[in-house]
Amino acid sequence: MSAEKNQKMLMYKGYPLMRKDNFIYYGNMTDSHIIMMQIMESKKVGDTDVASKVSVQLQLTSTNVKSRDRVVKKTEKNGIYSAIDVASVWLERALAAK
Repeated sequence: MSAEKNQKMLMYKGYPLMRKDNFIYYGNMTDSHIIMMQIMESKKVGDTDVASKVSVQLQLTSTNVKSRDRVVKKTEKNGIYSAIDVASVWLERALAAK
């Protein structure tokens, strides 16, 4: 069953993307870092809501670190495309620095 679940998971550049409400998590929780994106504002384009302002945070996944100290870096981007762009670079660099 877990193999079937993994096949249906949305992936971007080799890492999973998971959405819960206005939060998008990018990366594996078993790795040292993960990206959390929060959709702060959206606008209507036709019948669809499109993210227009997104907060991006590179976070440590260690449970030994207090939640307020887990944020390594953060930024805000206009649109989901520029947010996921910066997120993928930050995650790759953080995981390569192990």
